[in-house]
Amino acid sequence: MIELRHLRTLVALKESGSLAGAAKKRFVTQSALSHQIKELETRINSAIFVRKSKPLAFTHEGARLLNLAEEILPKVIATEFDLKRGLEGTEQQLKLGIECRSGMKWLAPAIEAFQHQVPNTSVEIANKHLTESLNALESGSLDIVLTSAPVPGHTLAYQHLFDVEIKLVVANDNPLASQVYVTPAQLADTPLLSFAAPLNSLDIYKYFLEPAGIKPGEQKQCELSSVLVQRVACNDGVAALPAWSLKELQGLGVSAVKLGAEGLKKPVFGAYRRDATNANLIQKWLELVAQEGLQLQRVN
Repeated sequence: MIELRHLRTLVALKESGSLAGAAKKRFVTQSALSHQIKELETRINSAIFVRKSKPLAFTHEGARLLNLAEEILPKVIATEFDLKRGLEGTEQQLKLGIECRSGMKWLAPAIEAFQHQVPNTSVEIANKHLTESLNALESGSLDIVLTSAPVPGHTLAYQHLFDVEIKLVVANDNPLASQVYVTPAQLADTPLLSFAAPLNSLDIYKYFLEPAGIKPGEQKQCELSSVLVQRVACNDGVAALPAWSLKELQGLGVSAVKLGAEGLKKPVFGAYRRDATNANLIQKWLELVAQEGLQLQRVN
């Protein structure tokens, strides 16, 4: 029997254009995804897509199943939402958690579009769950969390939205400002400015310094982004910020430099409870956030 998970996998294949990309969207290993596809192909006694095709090309049978998926899945989500929501016309609210304090302002266009497309809804950004947002999501205090650190489990589902580049912010008169990119070794013993969070949770430490065996200097925490940038401009340390926040730094005496020759990028996932009663609202919101994230990449 064809199951909803098979149909979701077909949609992920179409959207990503590759097995690796589809596995990322479905938050499973590529091996598990390949096994699922093989299972489906055995059930229908036909291949789903043309092997080694670039871009990925569906077979006739695969295309028929994809059409079925694109017709059925939105109806399933909408029906589930209507059944669980209760009374029609009641105002709906999404409580959103973000694991990046500099990620608030760029969401404004997505919030505006969401409220325009889905009447009688509102989005509340909860600041008090910054460091424990996934726990708050599991407990029901939040509806969605934007995170780069998924935790596998049966309670939460994760949907890949886009990737964001992290850049090093330094004072204009800092020698690193003239570099095309910086290496981990260049940041050894350098004071690191950040928002209030443990050192081992910072992207620049987890994905750039620690893998290279490099230890930064003193970590100096700031509550406000404006204070953080001012301290960077005064050469009190360096900071790592997502590319979407760099527009606000123009004219403040700081420069943004690439971390490593290839740049440091991290994925952004939308996390939500698998048993969410407002699944339709969640999917609409994640769709708009993904669009805004891709737009930010084009601008930056």
